[in-house]
Amino acid sequence: MKEANLLDGRLVAHQIHRETMEVVQKLRQHGVQPSVVFIRVGQFPPSELYVRMKQKKAQELGIKSQVISFAEDVSQNEVLEKLYQLNQDPSIHGILVQLPLPSHLSEKEIALAIDPKKDIDGFHPINLGKMLLGEKDCFYPCTPLGIQELLKRYNIEIEGKEVVILGRSNIVGKPMAALLLQKSKYANATVTIVHSFSQNIKEHCQRADILIAAMGKARFVTKDFVKAGAVVVDVGVSRVADASSHKGFKIVGDVDFDEIKKIASWITPNPGGVGPMTIAMLLSNTVKAAELSLFS
Repeated sequence: MKEANLLDGRLVAHQIHRETMEVVQKLRQHGVQPSVVFIRVGQFPPSELYVRMKQKKAQELGIKSQVISFAEDVSQNEVLEKLYQLNQDPSIHGILVQLPLPSHLSEKEIALAIDPKKDIDGFHPINLGKMLLGEKDCFYPCTPLGIQELLKRYNIEIEGKEVVILGRSNIVGKPMAALLLQKSKYANATVTIVHSFSQNIKEHCQRADILIAAMGKARFVTKDFVKAGAVVVDVGVSRVADASSHKGFKIVGDVDFDEIKKIASWITPNPGGVGPMTIAMLLSNTVKAAELSLFS
């Protein structure tokens, strides 16, 4: 059996960025400049990197962006007050608070404080509820939406297929299941979620036509988890020691890529699979927010 085809997230994200840029140009003709604000708290290096990447790409697409940085010890009220100000500003279309936050801040309360019409991350309960109902005038969480879009652009059949999702997080696992259960094209799947309390995890995975690994455990999924010809999507990001790297580590996913590519039909590279799609959908959501503002 030949090696799996790659679900190239970088390539598809580039296509989406071009489409997003075209919408930005049309909105400008209507006097609307799409704008996003990224909020970061503390000096957590990965968060700084992620925000820089998002801001850089936003600017490349013609989306106005700014970063608001708070000190590690910022109070909950200070963050909430800033969110209130941004909610009231009609020139701001999207707001993203970069996670994780310091332990003294309530992620739940902060998520609730963002205007659902500017919640481009798709984590506000109103947006999550609308997603469950299959409504379109809202924002879906970016990583699950990006995975669905990646499968769609490669014409991977989802309807009627067995999908197994490893992980039940509010960011990936739960919304991913909700999206793929919808009565719509590129959904209508039979979905199983397995997690740390599930029994016979391997047996569940072996049934999957599409396996989505989002547990955050380095190379947890080995070749004996995957049936021949399955589609494998790797969401995980973990650091493992690597003496050959000048950093002393390398980034790997939840999937043992080198082994599973020999038996899967399609597989995401990691990096270069899901990550670029998440940013693409975030900026697509930002422009969608600007479009919706024309009718509000």
